[in-house]
Amino acid sequence: MSRLRAMLGGSSEGSVTNRLASMVFMIRVVSAAMAYLSQVLLARWMGGSDYGIYVYVWTWVLLIGSMSDFGTAVSAQKFIPEYRANGEHALLRGYLSGSRKMTFGVSALIALLFAGLIHLLTPYMEAATVTPLYVGCLIVPAFVVANTQDGIARSYDWMTLGLMPQFIVRQALIIGFTAGAFALGLRLDATVAMLASAAAVWIAMLGQMTIMNRRLSKQIEPGDKTYDFRGWLATSLPILMVEGFYLLLSYTDVLVLQQFRASEEVGIYFAVVKTLALVSFIHYAMSATTAHRFSEYHAAGDRERLSAYVAHAIKWTFWPSLAATVVLLTFGKPLLWLFGPQFVKGYDIMFIAAIGLVVRAAIGPVERLLNMLGQQKLCALAYALAFLLNLGLCFLLVPRFGGHGAAAATSIALTFETVLLFTITRKRLGLHVLAFGKRQA
Repeated sequence: MSRLRAMLGGSSEGSVTNRLASMVFMIRVVSAAMAYLSQVLLARWMGGSDYGIYVYVWTWVLLIGSMSDFGTAVSAQKFIPEYRANGEHALLRGYLSGSRKMTFGVSALIALLFAGLIHLLTPYMEAATVTPLYVGCLIVPAFVVANTQDGIARSYDWMTLGLMPQFIVRQALIIGFTAGAFALGLRLDATVAMLASAAAVWIAMLGQMTIMNRRLSKQIEPGDKTYDFRGWLATSLPILMVEGFYLLLSYTDVLVLQQFRASEEVGIYFAVVKTLALVSFIHYAMSATTAHRFSEYHAAGDRERLSAYVAHAIKWTFWPSLAATVVLLTFGKPLLWLFGPQFVKGYDIMFIAAIGLVVRAAIGPVERLLNMLGQQKLCALAYALAFLLNLGLCFLLVPRFGGHGAAAATSIALTFETVLLFTITRKRLGLHVLAFGKRQA
């Protein structure tokens, strides 16, 4: 315990990072518990078919919404530290307001285009999915602005402000709204669940915006604003490619499964993914707290400090991820049973899906390192190749093996991606980014 207190309670960079990462992780754990509760309740209240449709539509919202911020959620952690360090206050003020306006306008246009596409494809779609998809389009702009504000908050180490609205407030509102509809005797189908989710996303985003604007007004003196949209996009778009291909890699299994299998089987597979989400949260926590420091140390030319910090981040990603995987696999059956007795059928899929998550954790948040140090194009290429491999394997394996094939395809793709990222980082940056072995090449 004394050693743990020293690691979390000190004033060193590692201790600060551990504390922030622990805060992020705990928020994600609480969020996971709330999301798990909401998914369990929805699965039981809605039934297998409607729940499967809801999962399918929500997956599209996550995919489109996460890509429509043009990478600003990550690039904010590069621009804001640089502007603050260089005293470029006009650019800083411009970025803090302009990035949100830009992403809102573009995401609203993207949502309208997708709504038009849904209208054109309606004759060829399952009737029960059409209205939920339209509601999903309403969610996208608020979802995108919330992502952008998350990136800004992380750059100031405001982890609670960045994460609480999206992961705690939003989940609480979804549970409250759907429980209210159920208590009123409404038929809780996919449309009602999506409407509840839409209200939750918008309320959480607007509350976050109000608090953030107040905090920023105390941090930055009023003055002129400079908008470097071209420069922001030049850096952000390759990062968008990284994030986009990562999201495609993450959601391809669910989306392909929906095309070849019944909605109920999609729901079972999604329950397995949700159960293993704790492992991904550890990786997310370290990524959220380290990216802007990678940029800071690189800008200062302090390679030794950067190398030590990277090694610290990788160690604190891999070993907790491995421990969490063992715990989740041990208690997987009772956790899946919470969704309903039929969901236990997905237990053996957990072992297949866990392989890819553990392998990816072995190199820690290296994608953030590459993005912050100017290697975002190569990082995007690695993710693109991994996505294409995953897509091909899903179409090959899912029709025959269902959820087992989807899990196998994703784990193979994640392993391939890990090897590529490790090789790129070692050759381009000269850093050994593995949880074991020599720290530096």
